[in-house]
Amino acid sequence: MQLPYLFIFSLLLLLAVATDALVQDFCVADLSLPAGPAGYPCKKSTSVTADDFFFDGFTTPGSTNNSVGAGFVAAFDTQFPGVNGLGVSIGRLDLEVGGLVPSTATRRRRSSCWSPRGR
Repeated sequence: MQLPYLFIFSLLLLLAVATDALVQDFCVADLSLPAGPAGYPCKKSTSVTADDFFFDGFTTPGSTNNSVGAGFVAAFDTQFPGVNGLGVSIGRLDLEVGGLVPSTATRRRRSSCWSPRGR
């Protein structure tokens, strides 16, 4: 008597867990629509361009004329639509000689620094 209900429940549970149709390979931000809690809605794949994956703000150094001798240029999904929905942002940090980067730590965020050249 309960076997058909158990079978239907198991089948529905299996379909809910195994559905990959909602998973997307990428989600480029559609900046013409308002942002929600999970970021911007995705653009249609036919309207995605190479410019969505390029941010030219990193070609200009950040201003290091401050008390810590550090300048930072950030790119979030509003400047760099290709990172929408990935939970990442990209930044450029410029340090003067003797510059200081204050350390930060939070529960859910991590930072990594890479220095391609220096003195």
